[in-house]
Amino acid sequence: MKRDRTRTVKESQVEMVEMVLPNDTNRLGNLLGGRLMHLIDISAAIAASRHTNRVCVTASVDELNFLHPILAGEVVILQASVNRVFRTSMEVGVRVTRENLLTGERLHANSAYLTFVSIDEEGRPLPAPPIRPVTREEKRRYADAARRRELRLLHRKKY
Repeated sequence: MKRDRTRTVKESQVEMVEMVLPNDTNRLGNLLGGRLMHLIDISAAIAASRHTNRVCVTASVDELNFLHPILAGEVVILQASVNRVFRTSMEVGVRVTRENLLTGERLHANSAYLTFVSIDEEGRPLPAPPIRPVTREEKRRYADAARRRELRLLHRKKY
């Protein structure tokens, strides 16, 4: 696949599904936050690498919202896609849904935004191919990603 051609959001999309086992939970029987962050990072890295056809590394995690606990025995569904590409960085959004397999009930449990950078063999950043949002939702996420990037850059200037 040619590295410089514009790609659609759909080409980067990832869906991971994991069963929450007792070893993944805290004393309350809820999925550990660190374990969920691990799964989020993996799904986002796959989406970024699908988009660039390169090794991609996590540059930042700027928002991670725990809305509802995910219980032992439930399934966690992670949906990740590249929201927007800047020059060498890209924002990847991850939506986490919990599913009770006995009732079929699904609930949005978590959302996260991560920034990834594709790198060459020496670890240097590489320009990422442009992305073309197609659907109304993809266009909204594309616009929102630009606003979040402005906030990230402002926050970085403080330090």
